[in-house]
Amino acid sequence: MTDNGKPREACGVFGVVTGANGGQTDSPSAAPAADTYHALYALQHRGQTSAGIAVSDGAVLRYKKGDGLVQEVFDFDTLNTLTGHMAIGHVRYAARRGTSGVNAQPLVVETLGHHIALAFNGNLTNAGQLRIETENQGGIFQTTGDAEIILYAIVRKLLKTASLETAVLEVMPQLKGAFSILILTQDKLIAARDPHGFRPLCIGRRRRNAGGASIEEVFFASESCALDSVEAVFDRDVKPGEVVVAEPGRITSLSVRPAKRCSLCAFEFVYFARPDSVIDGQSVELSRYLAGQCLARRSPVDADVVIGVPDSGLSSALGYAQEAGVPYGMGFVKNRYIGRTFIQEAQWLRERSLKIKLNVLAPVVKGKRVVMVDDSIVRGTTTGRVVALVREAGAAAVHMRISSPPYMHPCYFGTDIPNRDQLPASRYTVDEMAKMIGADSLAFLSLEDLPHTMPDLRIDWCDACFTGEYPVPVAREKAKRLE
Repeated sequence: MTDNGKPREACGVFGVVTGANGGQTDSPSAAPAADTYHALYALQHRGQTSAGIAVSDGAVLRYKKGDGLVQEVFDFDTLNTLTGHMAIGHVRYAARRGTSGVNAQPLVVETLGHHIALAFNGNLTNAGQLRIETENQGGIFQTTGDAEIILYAIVRKLLKTASLETAVLEVMPQLKGAFSILILTQDKLIAARDPHGFRPLCIGRRRRNAGGASIEEVFFASESCALDSVEAVFDRDVKPGEVVVAEPGRITSLSVRPAKRCSLCAFEFVYFARPDSVIDGQSVELSRYLAGQCLARRSPVDADVVIGVPDSGLSSALGYAQEAGVPYGMGFVKNRYIGRTFIQEAQWLRERSLKIKLNVLAPVVKGKRVVMVDDSIVRGTTTGRVVALVREAGAAAVHMRISSPPYMHPCYFGTDIPNRDQLPASRYTVDEMAKMIGADSLAFLSLEDLPHTMPDLRIDWCDACFTGEYPVPVAREKAKRLE
C-alpha cells in the first residue's frame, strides 16, 4: 500500500516502432528512446519505483533501467546511447518498500539466437504454479515478479515453434489473470493483451519526414495520454485476447480470442488512469464527473462548498457541485515536487508526508459546511487525516462523499490489496466508517450507479473489489509473492 493509502496499479508500458514506406527504416537514432522517455513521464502515475527503456537497432538490444522516477534513472547522455529503430519502456510500482531493483523492467535476455526484452503490466493468478513448474524443469529465477515467469514460458515455447509470435500465441492460454505485454526483439515488437482485457493497452500512429521520406511510426501505450505526449494519434485499443506484431513498415493482428466476458478494471476510471486518457472508448475525466453527479443525486446534503481531494477526486467534486447547485472550491494545494526517496527515506518524514503533500486553503472552508469528494476509501487512515486537516482549517462540518462503491474485497489482478481484513468497508457499516474518519456524514457511489459512470465503454468491466464476483478463479496459492 502506498503512503496515501490508495491501492496502486503495478505498471505502465510503452513501445514504438519506426518504419518507412516499403519497410525501409531510417538510420538508428536516439529518437525512439527519447519518445519512450517522454511517454514514461506521462505514465509516471502508474509506477514510481523503477523505470527502464530497451531499444533495438536491428542487430542488438541496448537497455537502461533502475530504481527511481523516470528523471532519476535517465539523463541526456544516457538517452543518446540508446540508439535504434524500436523501443519499449516500463514504469513499475512495488507493493512493498525495500523491494530490490532486480525487478526493474524491461527484462532483457539473449537465447536461442534471439535478443528479447519484455515489459509487463498486470498480475498472474497462477504465477506460483507456473514458477514451480519452471523450477522443476531447471529454471532459475533472478526476480520475484511475474514478468520473468512469462519470459520463461515464451522461451520454452520457442524450442518447439517457428517464430516468437507463435510462441506468444501458444503461451497466452497458460497465463491466467491480468496482463498487457510488450516484447521487443531485433526486428519486431509484439504486443499482447489478456483475453479479459483487465489492463488497458492502445495503439497510436505518427508520420514524420526524414531525409525526404515519409516515415510511419507505430506506438503502444498503457494509456492514450502517453500517445498525446509524443504527438501520436490514437488509432485503436488492443482488443482483449489480441496479439499484435509491429515491424518497420507494417503492423499485423494475429489473433483475437476474447473471453466470454471482458473485464476491464473499473478502478482505472476511479483512480489509476490519468483524467486525460480514453480507455476502450470511455473518457476517464467524464467517468469521474458522472460519478460526482450520481453522488449528488443520491446523497445530497446541505452545504456551502464542494471540494475535491487531489487528483482523482477533483473531477467528481466538480460533477457533484454542478449537479447539487453548490459552489465548487479549490480546497487543497498539492505539492507536486516530492520525490519518492524523500517520502520513504525516514519514518518521521513518512508520518508527516500528508501534510507535506496537501495543504488546505483555509479561506475556502473556514466556517463552512463542506462536502469533500474523494475517489475511494481503502484502509481509511489517510481519509481520516484529510478530514482532520479540513476541520483544523475551520470547517463547520465535513461531509465525505466517495465516487466509487465501498471497496470490500481484495484484488488479484494487479493491485496491492492482499487481504480483506485490511478493508474497513468489509467490516463496518457506513455510519461506523463515518465515525472512524471523523466525518459528519459519509456516502459512497451506489453499485447500481456504477454503469452510469461508464456510458461509452466498449467492453465489460471487473468490479470484483466492490462485489467479490471475480471473473476468473482466484483461489491462488497463499505463498504468492507481492512485489
